[in-house]
Amino acid sequence: MRVRSIFVSDVHLGTRGCQAERLLEFLRGHDAQFLYLVGDIIDFWAMNRSIHWTPAQNTVVQKILRRARHGEHVMGIPGNHDEALREYDGVSFGEILVRREHVHATADGRRFLLLHGDEFDQVTRHHRWLAILGDIGYNVLVRANALLARLRRFLRRPGYWSLAGYAKNRVKRAVSFIFDFEDSVIHAVKARGLDGVICGHIHCATIKVTDGLTYANCGDWVDSCTAIVEHLDGHLELIHAWPAAPLTGPLEAAARRPPVQPVPSAASARILEMSSKVSATQSSGLA
Repeated sequence: MRVRSIFVSDVHLGTRGCQAERLLEFLRGHDAQFLYLVGDIIDFWAMNRSIHWTPAQNTVVQKILRRARHGEHVMGIPGNHDEALREYDGVSFGEILVRREHVHATADGRRFLLLHGDEFDQVTRHHRWLAILGDIGYNVLVRANALLARLRRFLRRPGYWSLAGYAKNRVKRAVSFIFDFEDSVIHAVKARGLDGVICGHIHCATIKVTDGLTYANCGDWVDSCTAIVEHLDGHLELIHAWPAAPLTGPLEAAARRPPVQPVPSAASARILEMSSKVSATQSSGLA
């Protein structure tokens, strides 16, 4: 499918929860003029604790670089998990431009602020240790969700059910946090005279209109496997990559195999090198 723009966030490369195979399926099925990576593409926080880098994650990096080399406009907007890249605002790496934020004009003339969104998360901004603790808890929840998915396949239960999504929808504080986050982002966009915002960070995919402004959240590629696309006429659509039926065939077999630590490609080796430097910097800063 040919679209004008693709917006992807919260891939969390380098972690066990990363659904790299799903992302590859999505990217192979969608060609675009613009590809926006809206933060937390690489999870330096998790890689500071341990690195889980699979062949599929290697392929994701290579595919994004290849698309950039072939003329697709690729922009990376760092999030809190890959915040070290914010120091390189305006710098291009392998034809990928890094920007702290960006204003994207759609085909129908609307202007959208692109940013990760952690700027509006008071916990991440002012209580970093609590954010890291919450990140560890979320990773545990995601791994439990993977076990639950295997059980549902064994019992031949149809569709995909998200334990993390259930918790977000049921826990009162989580629901309140999501609403507060959305309100804060919309207020900032309104003050800047823009038509809407496309962000990530909270792993809660949606497109909604509030006070005449469009709020779009890309979701993530750990649990929901969602992205935002802009069609050729400018309208936005939320894409869910999870199929109606469980995975079958070679892809499922590959997902069930124990993860392999491959020999990194040049691009992946650079990422791992940067991760080690970030880890050293964070360690010295926390000491």
